[in-house]
Amino acid sequence: MTTLTVENYLKMTLLTGLKTGSEWVTTGQLAMAMSVAPGTVTSMLKTLSETGHADYRPYEGVRLTASGREVALRILRRHRLIELFLVKTLNLDWDQVHEEAENMEHSVSDDLVDRMDEFLGRPVADPHGDPIPSADGAMRGNSERAIPLASVPSGSRIRIVRVTDQEGEFLRFLRESGFSLQKECQVVYNRPEAGIVTTEIDGRHVTLGHPAAQQLLVEII
Repeated sequence: MTTLTVENYLKMTLLTGLKTGSEWVTTGQLAMAMSVAPGTVTSMLKTLSETGHADYRPYEGVRLTASGREVALRILRRHRLIELFLVKTLNLDWDQVHEEAENMEHSVSDDLVDRMDEFLGRPVADPHGDPIPSADGAMRGNSERAIPLASVPSGSRIRIVRVTDQEGEFLRFLRESGFSLQKECQVVYNRPEAGIVTTEIDGRHVTLGHPAAQQLLVEII
């Protein structure tokens, strides 16, 4: 039986590795992702190593073992299915579900999560476009065509497919500006020298700085 803290560390190690494209995650990366001191992370990584959930090497970092990855994927599957369930059944907005899912992911059973998955029609992505792991741990719906909005040339027609920054304030800004998953819009101009991208959504112009536009993944139509 794993604790809530262990599950959180395993999930964040998995997410950080997926984001960086590396199976090894440094202590600094994990400390930043968890918003804790590096010393706190080091102590937990030693614990994860002792329990067989991770391989830890001082000054190099950590990577999940098969058992650690299995736990991490199970928690991630719960989290993303709960988010989608709350959006689809309770009509919550995409900026309202993350914290709720964080609280619920450790307490619901795998049987209940499987029922949610079946009820939702085996969805491939959560409300933010993140791929949902299947019961056997395979990632669904990971679009290889998606690129950051900050990289899209002026004049392109695009479709929003994923948001990687899921802070509530940022998601509310996007929602109020007209952005949503599968929304189609036009890149009016992309000005790298000014660090801004302007899109036309539903007849109005919305300008984002490149750091924000980097968090929106899109497909060029």
